[in-house]
Amino acid sequence: MPILLLVVFIDLVGFGIVIPLLPFFAKRFAASPFEVTAMLSMYSLFQLFSAPLWGRFSDQYGRKPALYASIAASIASYLWMSHADALWVLFAARALQGASAGNISVCQAYIADVTTPQTRARGMAAMGGAFGLGFMCGPLIGGVLAGPHPTSFSVTLPGYAAALFSLLALVIAIFSLKESFPAERRATLGPRMGRLAQITDAFSRPRLRILMALFFVTTFAFAGMETTFGLWGHDRMHWGPQQVGYMFGFVGATLVVMQSGVVRRLAKTIPEERLLIAGLILITIGLFLLASAYSLWMAVLANFCLASGMATTSPMISSLVSREASALEQGVILGVNQSVGSFARVAGPAFAGIAYTVGGSGLPYFLGAAIMLAPIWLAMGLVRDRVAA
Repeated sequence: MPILLLVVFIDLVGFGIVIPLLPFFAKRFAASPFEVTAMLSMYSLFQLFSAPLWGRFSDQYGRKPALYASIAASIASYLWMSHADALWVLFAARALQGASAGNISVCQAYIADVTTPQTRARGMAAMGGAFGLGFMCGPLIGGVLAGPHPTSFSVTLPGYAAALFSLLALVIAIFSLKESFPAERRATLGPRMGRLAQITDAFSRPRLRILMALFFVTTFAFAGMETTFGLWGHDRMHWGPQQVGYMFGFVGATLVVMQSGVVRRLAKTIPEERLLIAGLILITIGLFLLASAYSLWMAVLANFCLASGMATTSPMISSLVSREASALEQGVILGVNQSVGSFARVAGPAFAGIAYTVGGSGLPYFLGAAIMLAPIWLAMGLVRDRVAA
C-alpha cells in the first residue's frame, strides 16, 4: 500500500498544479461564470461514464493496467491543455482528463483488496491523506508557476509541470507497484454485468442506495463551491492564480493533517456513521461562512471547515460503500459510486454557475449550505439503523 499512496500523491500533484489557473485561463477567452463552471465540470461529465468502465476493467485485468492507462491519458490532457488557443480546446482537454480519472475508483479498489473490513476506513483515510498532500503541493506549485496577476500569467509551464509529475507517477507504478488483484482471483469472477445493470444492481440494495444518495447530495454542494471558488477569489478578494493556489494549498494541508492523523485515529474508536455526520456538519458550516466572508481570516476559517469536513466525510463514505460489496466486486461498486459523484460534479457546478450569475458570489454557498441538510438527515438515519442492529 505505501507504493500506491506514493503514486497517488505524485499524480495528484500533477492534477493540482492546473487547478488554480483553469478559471483564469477560461476568462482569458471571455468565458462567463456559467461557461467557467461548465468547463470545469467536463472532467466530471466524462468521469461519470468512465469510472465504472475503469472499475470493471480493473476487476477483469488487474489494478495495475488500469492505473497505467489512466495516468498516461492524464499526461496527454495536461500537454494538450498547455497549448489551448481557444475555449473549446480547454473543454476538450478537460474531457480527456475526466475520461482518464477512473484511477480514483481503481485506487479505492486496491485499498479494499489489501485491507480488512475492520481496517478499511483507516486505509481509505490514508489514501485521502495522500490525495490531500498532493492537492496541497500541486496548487502551490501551480500558483507559483502561473504567477499572481489575474490576467497576465503562464499556462504552458504549469501544464508541462503537471505532465512531468504524472509521468513520474506512471514510472513508479510500472516498476514498483505490486498487483493487488492477481489473475487467480480474477478467474473466480462470475459473468460480467453491463454498466446499466451494475448501476441498477447497486441501487437495488437499500443501504447502498442511501449511501450513494448521500454521496450525491454532498458532492453536489461541495463541487459547486470548488468550481466557483476561483471566480469568488477574483471577484470578491481580487486574487490571481497564485493567491487561489495558496488557498487550495491550505485546503490540501488541512486534508493531510485530518486524514493522515485525526480521522485515522478517530476511526479506530468511533463508528463511521457518526464520523460521517460530524464531517457533513463541518461542510455545512464552511459553506455558510464562505458565503459571508469578505476578509482573509473568514476565508481561511471557511476553507478549514470545508477541508476538515471533506477529510472526514470522503473516507467514511468510501469505507461504508465498500462494506456493501463483496471481495470480487469492489472495483465495480466503487466505480458506480464514483459515477454518482461524477454526476453530482456535473450538476453541482452547473447549478452553482447559474446561481453565481444570477445572485452573485455568495448565493451558490448559501444554497449549498441549505442543501447539506439533506445528507445530514440521511446520515442520522444510518446511525439509527446501526443502533437498532
